[in-house]
Amino acid sequence: MLVRDIMRRPAIAVSSETTLEEAYRTMQRESIRHLPVQQGDRLVGVVTDRDLRLATSALSPAPLSPGRPVSEVMTRNPQTADPEDAVEDAARTMRRKKIGCLPVLEGGQLAGIITGLDLLDAILKMTGVDKPSGRIEVRLADRPGELARLTGFFGGRGLDVHSILTHPDSATSARVVLRVGSIETRPLAEELRGSGFDVVWPPEKPWPR
Repeated sequence: MLVRDIMRRPAIAVSSETTLEEAYRTMQRESIRHLPVQQGDRLVGVVTDRDLRLATSALSPAPLSPGRPVSEVMTRNPQTADPEDAVEDAARTMRRKKIGCLPVLEGGQLAGIITGLDLLDAILKMTGVDKPSGRIEVRLADRPGELARLTGFFGGRGLDVHSILTHPDSATSARVVLRVGSIETRPLAEELRGSGFDVVWPPEKPWPR
């Protein structure tokens, strides 16, 4: 999944001379929290609802009049994304920079914008939770062929694997989280254990006392 698949287009933007009050009203009207700021056709900054609140708050050391331009409070030279960037790369950039949005530039022009919520929606789709499915987590030895053996187990039972996520578990193993086309995961987990897989979730059903 790429940035172009999830970005909001066209991006709602304001000019650098837009007043703080006008920017706030635009955010309220459009139900958004981030506004790219342009000077002509050039992106020069980003202003957020938090920027506006802090700038005009009576608790600020030097509160600004609502009639001042957004250029006085915007973040200049903002981090941007390209439409062909991978969604996970955009998420990593936003996490590393601790920012809530990325304006998207195409050919130097503002083409769209993505926010943290857009990325969260994308991740939900990528993990397959937006369709009926069951979650199974397996610990696999970190060696060639193990993932193929696991997916082969489900293919042999005519079950779709909607998504696969992996992360290191130790120096010699990895955790694999799958979304499969069945909500009856406990019987599948028992079959997996019977085939020699180390199933982490769902947990093994305790024996009745």
